[in-house]
Amino acid sequence: GTAERPFNWGGEISERPRKITGLITTATIPGANVTGAVATATNAVNATNATNATNATTAVNFSGALSGDVTGTQSATVVSAVGGQSASNVANGAVAANAATATNTANTIVKRDASGNFAAGTITGNGSGLTNVPGTFTWQVVAGTTQQALPNTGYVATDNASQVTITLPTAPNVGDTVRVSGAGAGGWKIAQNAGQSVIGANLGSFGANWTPHESSRNWRSVASSADGSKLVAVVNGGQIFTSTDSGLSWTPRFGGANWRSVASSADGNKLVVGMDCCQIFTSTDSGVNWTVRTINGNWRSFASSADGSNLVAVAQGDQIYTSTDSGVSWTPRESSRLWLSVASSADGSKLVAVVSGGQIYTSTDAGVSWTPRASSRSWQSVASSADGSKLVAVVQSGLIYISTDSGVSWTPRDSSRSWQSVASSADGSKLVAVVQSGQIYISTDSGVSWTPRESSREWGAVASSADGSKLVAVEQNGLIYTSTNNTTAGIAGSLSGGQSTAIELQFIGNGQFMPLSYVGFPVVR
Repeated sequence: GTAERPFNWGGEISERPRKITGLITTATIPGANVTGAVATATNAVNATNATNATNATTAVNFSGALSGDVTGTQSATVVSAVGGQSASNVANGAVAANAATATNTANTIVKRDASGNFAAGTITGNGSGLTNVPGTFTWQVVAGTTQQALPNTGYVATDNASQVTITLPTAPNVGDTVRVSGAGAGGWKIAQNAGQSVIGANLGSFGANWTPHESSRNWRSVASSADGSKLVAVVNGGQIFTSTDSGLSWTPRFGGANWRSVASSADGNKLVVGMDCCQIFTSTDSGVNWTVRTINGNWRSFASSADGSNLVAVAQGDQIYTSTDSGVSWTPRESSRLWLSVASSADGSKLVAVVSGGQIYTSTDAGVSWTPRASSRSWQSVASSADGSKLVAVVQSGLIYISTDSGVSWTPRDSSRSWQSVASSADGSKLVAVVQSGQIYISTDSGVSWTPRESSREWGAVASSADGSKLVAVEQNGLIYTSTNNTTAGIAGSLSGGQSTAIELQFIGNGQFMPLSYVGFPVVR
């Protein structure tokens, strides 16, 4: 080529102006701004074509952060990608976002369109390799008899000989679901981990399954705390027994006497019991210790406000008695009648009592005054909702009667039976009644319809938790029976179903799973 003035090729070009013209096939010129008709440069700051370059139209290899628009067809290994992550991307400019390491070969996560803009790509396949992604759900066929469940997964139990046990996920997130379907004749069982349980209120299992406990005794009355965990039962001619595990185990506390009736506060701490002929006893420590109260009567029934401060008692052939100090002192009310049963609202203001061979009486001022209701019948037992608006009363060798206006009017239900005792949930929607020498009957529509449960026994009394999920009934000269809508907490609890049954459970927190749907009739344990 030519130069306007001489210079030293061996060192730096130090004089200005400097201009290189002509054709240079290959040159290594540190710091030079190469312009003009340059075909190829091995190393350059700016070049049309370069093997290695900071800025180039076409580059074989380059490194560092990309900025601005990159055009043309590039074949490059991107070391620093979106978000400072590491990715190997070789097709259509695919870029991995928010991933420690990702390899994308064809429009898998993010793709670049023909104009050089990035747009959402498409993920194909069934998603079986994805985990912890909301909205994904896959089914697995269980060929064996045991399976550890994963969140958001369904399981088909196919064994025709044995029951398939599927254990719930150990650490699910709120909202995760598990489905189980019974294809094999062996059916399925859902096992629980420690601290887990299944809410069975919407499984149609209210009062369906009953489990016997304790020993055969002449049980006469039973009461429950609001959550159903603390129970107390009394034996005619025996002791007072308490339970702190929903009836699984029982401890004898105090006896022996002809105990007739018992009532409990909502927390199960304050209890009151009475004898057939004599005194009243109260406890403030869930039945561990008892204090005698100086009042005698042929006590037939007790009721308590939720806090245990307002009590009401009825004595056969005597008056109604009320207490506002947890049973320390008592005030006689109304007249002497053949009182058999009494119930209270949660605040103790609304009361209802029944007379054998007489009427139903209601009070709206904590028992100070009473109003006769309904007709004279052989009333046997009465129960109340927490607000006192929904009442249920049963007649010995008669019908069940319900009221939705605090006892002003009454409607007959079901059939004539030897009804012995009745209990209500706090909202009055779930009712349970027992028949002497008959079955247990339950209602989930405030007494409109009734369904028989369990076997015919000499049932003596029944009680319910506030939500109706836990029931307890005692048999005269028999055992104590408990029923629960929820599974027993922990590894002792389970759900099970047979062939052609299915269930879907959702985790709602605090170790609890809630059924979203089911086919068949799952058994709650």
